Amino acid sequence: MSVFKTAVSIGLTTGLALAIATTSVFASPRVGDKAPDFSAVDSKGKPVKLSDYLGKTVILEWTNDGCPYVKKHYGSGNMQALQKKLTGAGIVWLSVISSAPDTQGYVKGPEADELTKSRGATPTAVLLDPEGSVGRLYGAQTTPHMYIVKPDGVLAYKGAIDDKPTTRRADIKTAKNYVLSALEQISAGKDVDPAVTRAYGCSVKYGS
Repeated sequence: MSVFKTAVSIGLTTGLALAIATTSVFASPRVGDKAPDFSAVDSKGKPVKLSDYLGKTVILEWTNDGCPYVKKHYGSGNMQALQKKLTGAGIVWLSVISSAPDTQGYVKGPEADELTKSRGATPTAVLLDPEGSVGRLYGAQTTPHMYIVKPDGVLAYKGAIDDKPTTRRADIKTAKNYVLSALEQISAGKDVDPAVTRAYGCSVKYGS
């Protein structure tokens, strides 16, 4: 479907020497299994459960506004374009912040809302996970780290946003967007391939 065509963005940024996650991409939960339900509070103080969205496709995006890899996708407008296109098609987009207090990316509700506004982002909700319970439940390793849950509640994809593990904005134009590819396959009734990729970015700043 045309709504799932790759969003085009432009711009350049300098590469920074940040490590790509090297932990196993086969962490729990497994693709093909029911996605674990969770409850978290969003930036406006409202409780949100994954099961609230049963019957809808849900995208989970782990994020940290201080991470250069996240800045690549937001600074170029790529992430916002994806959010607008996909939420406009009825897909639920939940941005998850699992940074612990006093670590990079940690924000409280009003700060999260201001960040969303200033970047022109349009997620369905921003979930605050300072204790890291949702992040650990999903084995989220990096920012960004992307997950797709089908309307039946089954996890269909987990991993990187695309196949260009750099901080260069110009690379977005030639990247294969794994999220869009997975959604196209789901829409066509096909199995997602690849269903698991190695996420890249900054490590999620979990507390002790």
